Amino acid sequence: MIAHLSGTILFVSDKYTIIETSGVGYKVRVTIDTLQVLKKSMGNKTALWIHTAVREDALDLYGFQNQNELEFFEMLISVSGIGPKGALGILNVAPVEHLKEAIAMGDTAALTKVSGIGSKSAQKIILELRDKLGGSEGETGGTMLGVERDAIEGLVALGYAERSAREALKKVPPETKGTGARIKEALKQLGRKN
Repeated sequence: MIAHLSGTILFVSDKYTIIETSGVGYKVRVTIDTLQVLKKSMGNKTALWIHTAVREDALDLYGFQNQNELEFFEMLISVSGIGPKGALGILNVAPVEHLKEAIAMGDTAALTKVSGIGSKSAQKIILELRDKLGGSEGETGGTMLGVERDAIEGLVALGYAERSAREALKKVPPETKGTGARIKEALKQLGRKN
């Protein structure tokens, strides 16, 4: 099994990258955040933590910038009915710590934003992973992910595309608390793009 891969970034598409190691190009599926980092480093060296998914008709590699992302990805695919592509889609929604908090607090709305993840699948993820993440029943409105969701909705209401809003919020420092403060900081990020 391939567990770690380092080499030169040959190509970056909107879903995967190709990394050359010792003359061999490996196609690695990665998150949107990782793709953005790799695009800025085209032709340079990189290193990714790898999950190797072996099926009857394919051998797919999934790459992560750190072990925390890899471990959370592997937790997600341990849930029956959640495959590697679905787990990668979940990781595209928000940072790992926000997702862990949402699962621990039972916030199904955060997970149903992923294409292919319905309310039953979201409930199954929460049911199977909540104990592992030290969660309990409770209100989700005060969670960081709840604040993040509200901030995205606020930015969309101001006319920004959801993807742009999400990308801007990822650049806001985690210590910035509260929906209003996060929107204000995200607007600064969006203003820098223009």
